[in-house]
Amino acid sequence: MRVLPMGPTAVLVEDLGAAPAAVARAVNGLALPGVVDLVPAAETLLVSVSSAASLNQVLDALHQLGDLDVESGIGRRVDIDVVYDGDDLEEIAARTRMSTDEVVARHSDATFTVAFCGFAPGFAYLDGLPTELHVPRRQTPRTRVPAGSVAIAAGFSAVYPSASPGGWHLLGRSDITLFDVDRDPPALLVPGTQVRFVPV
Repeated sequence: MRVLPMGPTAVLVEDLGAAPAAVARAVNGLALPGVVDLVPAAETLLVSVSSAASLNQVLDALHQLGDLDVESGIGRRVDIDVVYDGDDLEEIAARTRMSTDEVVARHSDATFTVAFCGFAPGFAYLDGLPTELHVPRRQTPRTRVPAGSVAIAAGFSAVYPSASPGGWHLLGRSDITLFDVDRDPPALLVPGTQVRFVPV
């Protein structure tokens, strides 16, 4: 484990030995005093606390990862209904030498985990995309991707929570609401959440 100072009351932790989202949820479950925020990313965990003493407690917990129930970092499951008629579905099928039905089957058979969130409110990066569907981002991003678009890029899948520019490949669409300021928490998909896509 590598700990990088990020000011007097925060550190960035690398080489955790487990998924950062799972570690964050496990540490959060300890209810350690003074923890302000735990922010998982693709390969790191940002730990923000109210005091140096609190920081030492969190670091002690991270050093004892083997004793932590990291499996408790796996959150609830959310099923997302998808109409697989995306603008890039046929292109992805051609690039991966599969039929469109095979692409849909591989995508919908996978169980994804929210690795981290970013880019836009409610945008969750879903880990677990089958390797045969790993394709780079589009060379030319779209200026507008409709809300609810189900997409893939590199090793991730995602659902666009709102209309925005984007460079991911569109496989389909869903009418699920991913971000609602009147909901607690506002984001439906938080790190550690399990996600399955259901063809409709």
